[in-house]
Amino acid sequence: MARRLAAIMFTDLVGFTKLGQRDEERALRLRKEHQAILRPLFERYEGREVKGLGDGFLVEFRSAVESVRCAVAIQEALAAHNGRVEAEDRIHLRVGVHVGDVIEEGSDILGDAVNVASRIEPLAEPGGICISGAAYEQVRNKIAVPLVGLGPRSLKNVEYPVEVYRVQLGGTAFAGHPSPPAPTGNIRLAVLPFENLSAEPADGFFADGLTDELISRTAQIPGLRVIARTSVQRYKGSKAPVREVGQELGVGFALEGSVRKAGNRIRITALLVDTRSEEQLCATRYDRPLDDIFAIQDDISEQIARSIRTYLAGMETGAPQPRPVVVADTEDMEAYTLFLHGRQLLNEKGSVEGIRTALTLFESAVARDPNFARARVSIAETLVWLATDGSYPFDEAERRAEVELVRALQLNEALAEAHSTLALLYLGKDLHSDCAREAHRAVELNPSLSDPYRSLAQLAAGQGRVDEAVRLLKVAWELDPADVNILSFLGHALFYAGQETEALEFCERAKPRVRYRMSQNLAEHYLGKGDLAQAEAAVLEMERLRPESGWTLMYRGTLAARQGDFARARTNLERLRRKGAQGEMTVLFEGILDLALGETDAFLACMEEALRRHTLPLLELLYSPLCRGARGDPRLQDIILRQQRMTLPPATP
Repeated sequence: MARRLAAIMFTDLVGFTKLGQRDEERALRLRKEHQAILRPLFERYEGREVKGLGDGFLVEFRSAVESVRCAVAIQEALAAHNGRVEAEDRIHLRVGVHVGDVIEEGSDILGDAVNVASRIEPLAEPGGICISGAAYEQVRNKIAVPLVGLGPRSLKNVEYPVEVYRVQLGGTAFAGHPSPPAPTGNIRLAVLPFENLSAEPADGFFADGLTDELISRTAQIPGLRVIARTSVQRYKGSKAPVREVGQELGVGFALEGSVRKAGNRIRITALLVDTRSEEQLCATRYDRPLDDIFAIQDDISEQIARSIRTYLAGMETGAPQPRPVVVADTEDMEAYTLFLHGRQLLNEKGSVEGIRTALTLFESAVARDPNFARARVSIAETLVWLATDGSYPFDEAERRAEVELVRALQLNEALAEAHSTLALLYLGKDLHSDCAREAHRAVELNPSLSDPYRSLAQLAAGQGRVDEAVRLLKVAWELDPADVNILSFLGHALFYAGQETEALEFCERAKPRVRYRMSQNLAEHYLGKGDLAQAEAAVLEMERLRPESGWTLMYRGTLAARQGDFARARTNLERLRRKGAQGEMTVLFEGILDLALGETDAFLACMEEALRRHTLPLLELLYSPLCRGARGDPRLQDIILRQQRMTLPPATP
């Protein structure tokens, strides 16, 4: 067999399989377009196309330098192509390059070097290039683009760890849906929804509950950041490749598994995977009595901690690993089962009736075990949700929620979720120093919770530190990329921070997930710019989605006033006042529409009432272009100052 040294390139078309399932014709068209772009570049850099791989290529080069130059030219050509087409027609490619000994077999090439190259390609980001240490040694002083070391990586079916480098490109970033910011030096894990294999579909709540429990427990592993349940729930029942999940959530590791519950026994399997190489790091299986559930959760969490550290070290180590600090706060399995069932309903938020049932389940769990602290936290969370939805008296919900949270913390002061929910409660009551204290404590106990960062962002923006609010919101977004509240708030904050280009791009890309609120952000922006045509388009979208929302009526009325249709503006104002008379919180909407109609005194009267009710829209008053006309009024400045005096500027994590 003939052997020779070669530079080997593997390419892979990102998302091709998924697109083919959804739109086969478009997938095939994009594959042809990408082939037409790549093949002339292979020829230009003297590469030989060994074979097509369905949605990619295996190519060999005589020179490592030419192979990397070709890879850069490919990504630059695709970036230029993507700039000329709509988002859904963009082409994103991963490229991997290695240098090694290959064996010829006809027109094909084989050998360990080919295997290594195929394992390096998945490590590249969409629109990116990764190369091996062997390739790096050949090109490091001969190409103009920077090379960033990623350290040694253990590759599937490769005996020894391989040094990997990323080719640092400009202008070729992935242009799909919004992705979270780059990780800030922390190891990131996604606990994917466990599959329910029980004979009874109704036992699905147990699998969902175990997923939640493992998210909470692994989040307490030092140095590990765990993605929130909100963002992993969309993968329930999904067959998405783990590599794709890793890219979408910005995580290096994923835990997946299944649960089978039969009477008083459970069978649980859990598998930890490197999302880039798809290498299985550890697999565990348990077949035990239901009473062992807490020990199983402890064991899985400990194995994750040990496996990730061992993997990153690139070698086995016998050093003891710190265990997550976990408190099993009930020994009553019936109470625990009620709790898990309630958490499933609360997390799904399928209907008000479902949330009310969740509240009953949590209350039943506490009735069985009054010391079940997490069930008390869940009662508080459910009450706040129902009150916000208008399905429970607000004052009573607020009072009951605070009682439950305080009692939960008396039972277990280390419950981060209790501190986080209490922070949100205090924020709504304008007890801002208390809010800051509780949010900081929540972050200290569990840095993977996103809500405390959102609370601190609200405080920072209210003190005029909007750039700090953006930073905190990006941390929250990194932890919970799919949370609609974070996405919406970040869209607002980017505009308010003067980052117009980033804000517009962010809102447009987040629209598929948060269409109403992003349309609201865009309506506000275009009204401020005086672009009434673009504002009209955004308001029409709001009317299509939620025609009776107070926000929709206010924006339509404000736009009508700007267009000179004062009759329509006043009609919308009257509709808002009727809603307010029926108990809805419309004072903000009425005030802004009053201001659009030039009635500053009425606007200020609404803001005084909002201050009294603890619903003053401080961020809008400070930053929104809709309030620009009144911002210089000393009476408004006095209202803002009285609100800000309730806030002590906190140091932020």
